[in-house]
Amino acid sequence: MSEQNSNVEPWLRGPIEGIVPQLTPIAYSLMQVMEELPRIVAGISGAKLWVTPGGAASIGFHLKHLAGSLDRLYTYARGEKLSNEQFKALDEEKSTDEKDVNESMAKALSQIEKAIQQLREAKAESLHETRFVGRAQLPSTQLALLYHGAEHVQRHVGAIIATAKVLSGNSQVTSS
Repeated sequence: MSEQNSNVEPWLRGPIEGIVPQLTPIAYSLMQVMEELPRIVAGISGAKLWVTPGGAASIGFHLKHLAGSLDRLYTYARGEKLSNEQFKALDEEKSTDEKDVNESMAKALSQIEKAIQQLREAKAESLHETRFVGRAQLPSTQLALLYHGAEHVQRHVGAIIATAKVLSGNSQVTSS
């Protein structure tokens, strides 16, 4: 990667060493989440982590789900089936747990780091290979799964931003 400047969004920093050009937009998206998520959830207390304002999903759910869905989508992108642990994690995503916001965020960031590592390992010649998703074995491609994982994470970060604003009453909680 070119010299990192934290004042510049990832997509403006140039190529990323070790990631094929077709995947750099996906990596940029994930990198931006990694950089912004700690700031977005800063100040969210444990008491507010599981609040569902107006019936909207909680920040805790979004953190668990973005990590879990990224793990599942990138498992399919590798051409693998989900493990029993992954199915169990999926079942537990909607339930509250004892983790605080920092622990939940750390798990999400760790999963994003793993996803970026998977992007480093991906080969251009395999990006359009068919991959099968879910119990129904619906067809997709490695590239589509890698892309969808990143855009799905971005959707949940947007929801976290909106929920954090509602919970804090602070209209200054923003993405850069």
